Amino acid sequence: MPGQDLKIDSRDWMLLVLLSVLWGGSFFFVGAAIREVPPLTMVFLRVGVAALVLLPLVLMRGIAFPSGFAGWKVFLVMSVINNVIPFSLQASAQLYITSGLASVLNATTPLFTVLVMAAFGEERLLPRRVAGVLIGLLGVVILRGQSLDLTSNQTIGMLMCLGATLSYGFSALWAKRHMTGIPPLGAAAFQMMTSCVLMAVLSFAFERSWELPMPSAGAVLAIIGTGVLSTAIGFIIFFQIIARSGPSNVMLVTLLVPVSAILLGHFLLGEVIVTREYVGAIVIAAALIVMDGRVFGLFRRKPVAEPSSS
Repeated sequence: MPGQDLKIDSRDWMLLVLLSVLWGGSFFFVGAAIREVPPLTMVFLRVGVAALVLLPLVLMRGIAFPSGFAGWKVFLVMSVINNVIPFSLQASAQLYITSGLASVLNATTPLFTVLVMAAFGEERLLPRRVAGVLIGLLGVVILRGQSLDLTSNQTIGMLMCLGATLSYGFSALWAKRHMTGIPPLGAAAFQMMTSCVLMAVLSFAFERSWELPMPSAGAVLAIIGTGVLSTAIGFIIFFQIIARSGPSNVMLVTLLVPVSAILLGHFLLGEVIVTREYVGAIVIAAALIVMDGRVFGLFRRKPVAEPSSS
């Protein structure tokens, strides 16, 4: 039987906005470093920095480590479908497409998540959720507002990004079934630790990362930024929202990421916000309201109580 349709409270809406800023920044961080650091090594450093940040916090909080392979298997699978595959695909994609386009394609994540969760019977495929996702995607298209040059290289990059979003959809399913009740800090830390081991093997085997030249100071700062802000802190928030509002709702953050990216560019880089971007942001806001669903309750007629007989 499909699970309960969880709604988002005001606290989790604020956390979603914060997470969108952190994850919006990740595309810029990766874009700044990917020309100097190959994709698998980039992801290894990203999750490695995050693991180094999270491990002391886990020890300080006294969170118990998983026991044996059965205990670690939950985090192993989650690390593959939530970090190793999507991070590697997105980093590789940014060799072919811009960070802005990558963040826009990442906004298809809620659509894949809704479909995956419904296909496996975890959540109901409510019309308002489907409508909300489609409206949100329209808003993202308006927000981007640029024609696509579907050259072979750009097509490859776009397909990589879509593969990453599909993987995120399955990670939401795995989190729903196997990661309930796990403290958000522990879930983030153990996932990053297993991701670090896997990415070390992949980057050493395919990119011989120990032989790479030292990147520039800017690339190093970008790697630290994506590891600490976008990954370590971001995934603590990610698992907090999952625990309270469900995996489908947390994936709504990807609709907000392009908006956050534009606002970051405006306030930090002085980029001008054009009318098209205001319209796109309004459409995305409408999509989130539709998916949340509570606004429709304002238009329902309350049942009139029948007068009691004396």
